[in-house]
Amino acid sequence: MEAARATVPVLPDTEQQRSRGTRQRLWLALVFPHFSLEIACRGLASDEPVAVVDGHGVHVRILACNRAARGLGISIGMPLSAAWAVAAALQTVSRNAAVEAAALRGIAAWARQWSSLVSLVEDRPPGLLLEVGGSLRLFGDLEPLAARIRAGLEELGYQARLGIAPTPLAAWLLARINDGRPVRPGEALAGRLAPVPLFFLGLAETTCKALENMGIRSFGDCQRLSRSGTARRLGPELVRYLDRALGRVPDPRLAYVVPAVFVQELDLPTEVTALDALRFAARRLLLELEGFLIARDGAIEALELGFRHNRQAATRIVIRLLVPGRNARHLLALLRQRLESTQLPAPVTGLWLRADKVLVSAPPATDLFGSAKQQQEEQQLLVERLQARLGVAAVQGLEGVPGHRPERVWRYCSPGTKSPAVKSEMMAPRPLWLLACPTPLVHKPRLESGLERIQSGWWDGEDIARDYYITRSSDGARLWVFRELRGERRWFVHGYFA
Repeated sequence: MEAARATVPVLPDTEQQRSRGTRQRLWLALVFPHFSLEIACRGLASDEPVAVVDGHGVHVRILACNRAARGLGISIGMPLSAAWAVAAALQTVSRNAAVEAAALRGIAAWARQWSSLVSLVEDRPPGLLLEVGGSLRLFGDLEPLAARIRAGLEELGYQARLGIAPTPLAAWLLARINDGRPVRPGEALAGRLAPVPLFFLGLAETTCKALENMGIRSFGDCQRLSRSGTARRLGPELVRYLDRALGRVPDPRLAYVVPAVFVQELDLPTEVTALDALRFAARRLLLELEGFLIARDGAIEALELGFRHNRQAATRIVIRLLVPGRNARHLLALLRQRLESTQLPAPVTGLWLRADKVLVSAPPATDLFGSAKQQQEEQQLLVERLQARLGVAAVQGLEGVPGHRPERVWRYCSPGTKSPAVKSEMMAPRPLWLLACPTPLVHKPRLESGLERIQSGWWDGEDIARDYYITRSSDGARLWVFRELRGERRWFVHGYFA
């Protein structure tokens, strides 16, 4: 899911800006310390032993492993051959930088619902930077916003460390040491950053070695160095880094732009056949789609969910909505109905979700007592669920057609189709249940009311000439019957009244 990026300068907040009431920037950093493992496991509903491996040939080693794998004796750095000797049931996934980059962009698109400025940090570990100072008035105080972001990430299958500070670099460093306490206005930023270890600063290797030889071990130690002496001995890199973290100089960041279409994939480390497991994996993709649509302020009319198989063509399920929507719970309910009626040709090895056309979504109007529009939307949701369970062809709407022949005054249409009203000149009662083919009567019925004569259709070769009456059967049912005016002049039942 590619997207353009724009450079957004991050300027330091000055006392003059604060005195004028200018909004102070506040950054929330998200660091994903177990990103490779979470990508491999987020599609699994059960706790199976899974490990991410890296390397080539005989040098393949365990890069990360989940709790179930550690319980079997697997550890990070273990050769793959030794890991298989310890746990033959271990599922392994090779680390894929392209897959991780695509997953990070997917989270960035989802995170745009919380902030208008999201920046990628494509590092190890990877992460995101969100400017949330402008979001507090919309989402409440900082702690509830951070809790909602953390809970949303957990639903997607990710665990993140949070850091919150006035500068993006300071927020990132606090997240690296798992210090999620926000830096409050007036609090000394330098003091909060002092415990950050030297190897978290991301400096050049030569600079780190030179600092270690000088006995420098943390951010606080670096601050105590002479600026002029440090710049003369080590170059301006360290001084510029400290100034960026403390907000003394601008720290430009690339703003992530949400793409026009949604395409995300989810690989499964093991073959899956159970519908519950597939729904679990699909739910995480649908939640990601929901956040993407909220960020785009849009909705969709259709989406495609695909299932990959080994040595078999992929299975595709297309879900269409009567009205544009984006609610993940509703989409999952429709998918559940479709999955129950879909025969998968082979076990599933991966999923993808695609939504090509994103429409502008108007904010929903609320009404204390429930408006007619809200009732109509509830009816549309019911129709969508019925179509997902029974099939589109089994759930149809009806619309009127101008004419006099009873079997030709209506036709099927898509549910919810707005057709022009048909003015009827028929004054006689008509039954709700009309038989597809009139049934002959053996004996003349006892008539209750009538007569209605219908003669029509001479122009298309299917003309009729009938006299219609209302009668009752032996069990008391009211029938709509007619007698032919031509030929044998037989009697027929054409419908039943309720």
